[in-house]
Amino acid sequence: MPDLLLELFSEEIPARMQRRAAEDLKKLVTDALVERGFVYEGAKAFSTPRRLALNIVGLPVKGQDVREERKGPRVGAPEAALQGFLKSAGLSSIDEAKIESDPKKGEFYVALIEKPGLPTQEVLAEILPQIIKTFPWPKSMRWGAASKEPGSLRWVRPLHSIVCTFGPETEDPDVVRFEVDGIVSSDVTYGHRFMAPDAIRVKRFDDYVTSLERAKVVLDADRRKDIILHDARDLAFAQGLQLVEDEGLLEEVAGLVEWPVVLMGSFDESFLEIPPEVIRTTIRANQKCFVLFDPRTDKLANKFVLTSNLVAKDGGKTIVAGNERVVHARLSDAKFFWQTDQKTKLEDRLEKLKQIVFHEKLGTQFERVERIAALAKELAPIVGAEPALAERAARLAKADLVTEMVGEFPELQGLMGRYYAALEGENPSVALALEEHYKPLGPSDRVPTDPVSVAVALADKIDTLVGFWAIDEKPTGSKDPYALRRAALGVIRLVLENNLRIGLFREIWKHARPFVSLLSRQPLHVTGEIGPDSIDEFIEFARDLKGDLESREGAKTIVMLANCFSNPGNLSSFFADRLKVYLRDQGARHDLIDAVFSLEGQDDLLMIVRRVEALGGFLETEDGKNLLAGYRRAANILRIEEKKDGKAYDGAPSRDLIHAHGETEEKVLFEVLETASRHAREHVNREDFAGAMKALAELRPAVDAFFDKVTVNAEDSALRENRLTLLNAIREATLTVADFSKIEG
Repeated sequence: MPDLLLELFSEEIPARMQRRAAEDLKKLVTDALVERGFVYEGAKAFSTPRRLALNIVGLPVKGQDVREERKGPRVGAPEAALQGFLKSAGLSSIDEAKIESDPKKGEFYVALIEKPGLPTQEVLAEILPQIIKTFPWPKSMRWGAASKEPGSLRWVRPLHSIVCTFGPETEDPDVVRFEVDGIVSSDVTYGHRFMAPDAIRVKRFDDYVTSLERAKVVLDADRRKDIILHDARDLAFAQGLQLVEDEGLLEEVAGLVEWPVVLMGSFDESFLEIPPEVIRTTIRANQKCFVLFDPRTDKLANKFVLTSNLVAKDGGKTIVAGNERVVHARLSDAKFFWQTDQKTKLEDRLEKLKQIVFHEKLGTQFERVERIAALAKELAPIVGAEPALAERAARLAKADLVTEMVGEFPELQGLMGRYYAALEGENPSVALALEEHYKPLGPSDRVPTDPVSVAVALADKIDTLVGFWAIDEKPTGSKDPYALRRAALGVIRLVLENNLRIGLFREIWKHARPFVSLLSRQPLHVTGEIGPDSIDEFIEFARDLKGDLESREGAKTIVMLANCFSNPGNLSSFFADRLKVYLRDQGARHDLIDAVFSLEGQDDLLMIVRRVEALGGFLETEDGKNLLAGYRRAANILRIEEKKDGKAYDGAPSRDLIHAHGETEEKVLFEVLETASRHAREHVNREDFAGAMKALAELRPAVDAFFDKVTVNAEDSALRENRLTLLNAIREATLTVADFSKIEG
């Protein structure tokens, strides 16, 4: 079967765009072919700094023939209908159509349309120009004289040539002829910019790859990565050193070179007094080089590995020297920043935070630090931290944002705070918290365990969540510009992985208080403390204020806060959704999380998880399955009867009525229900959720017998109503551990 070779040769393509562009090219071309009925065996895309390439194997030489019967108007239809049919079917006369009969509709015309499959080359020549002209580059440009013309080609960098060949393995392929803005497709490409710049005539893909290799171009990005990694390891090993591997940097460097040549440089040992992360960041960011580790000293070595794009005549000495000069200059700057920053204590930098706006509606970084410090101090006893240390760490947590080093390298925020705090003699836990309070940054990031770090990390994330919820800046769809999903997941992981007992939503509500005066920008003159502990009281308090102080901005702000947190899409629901994602990744069922979260007052994440685990285990047993079935039967009957009667049967069943007129099975269920409910509550109070489930399992035989022997809709209305309230008592009993109505399956 023939195959296709397509290459788009241009000026330098940014490394960060190359892989995505190669995959886009593959998808666009293969989708267009499939849409036209062309099947293929396989496709693979490639990228280098100067070219995108695509190889599709197993394409047919022509598309499939199409044979179609098209039904037309009835015999005797108006002339206009006949002419329309002839035109759409491509017929010159109605005599070219055949007549078919239908017992119900009579005779009608049918056109037999046969379309031979188009040659593949013809189809490629049609689809490829359009794909190239509309290619989805994140950023693109026009160039040359043609750039003045409307609709001229846009490409990431000037496009120079197009290779497009198609043909079977046993023959010389043909060039697929087309033109894009004056660039005519051919079988000519070009090798390495410096080492083999001459034109190369290529045929099919295998010949293309071999020709490029001879012209000092490694087409496959993964192969370039492999060459760089192994050569760098070998160079390091020869010096008794270890390569500090960096997958992100490796990917970037492989996108900067077509013929990777790995070399080693060095820098003055005096720079090793700078923190190793600073050295690595400086060399990585400015020179795209790897640093090396010396196992003999357990520190970084004063050497680095660089990747050249050519084999130099002097063995790379000039290239290495050039990189060493730049690295020296960059490390000199870093050393200056490092020494300059140490002249001013972190605490003395706090005033500068008043000049940094965190968010126009949420105030400055200084105001935010004040809120975080107060919350960290409050959370400290809950997480086992010393309140004074937690407050101190929170106050210093953002101070490194105004250092020279973080100003130059923002990715070092937190880390530099830890270094400077340690040099200033701060408590080790305080210094550590300055770095760790940002963590975890993602699902695979480490979770802090030091109590001070945990307190500040929780306070930082809760402040972010409450603040943006207060101004109604919530994530929507795939958009989450303030990383609120990540913040919520961070809170969840901090709580669960440190086994913390914390009334999370209570803390969230309490932390809403500082935002009242911030958002209203004027004090509230009300009696009592703003924001009582109870969520319900807070909402009621806010609504009362609205009635009494309708014209006051502060009152409106409190009402707005209450609405943000209490309405659908509230912060509690957001946490529930994030917890579902987290637990689903751990193998838990989302419906069980709903069943537990639906219970009133569930804001202890650790206990929620333990309930979910116990509920999941219980429902796997026969007792659990049967109790769920009994609950559903009771709930279904109740729902039907309550809807029919227009009232809820939520009272307590009458013991006297049951003992006087009830069936034996009814009496047994009543007694067992009372005992099992009490036992379940006792187990829940002891946080023994498995025991609570086991207690509820005692209901199973009594529930089964009740439904087998007792008629709920008795003729006696009092007896019927009492039996419905007994069914409600089953429903209420299960609410001791979970809302069974949320359980699926």
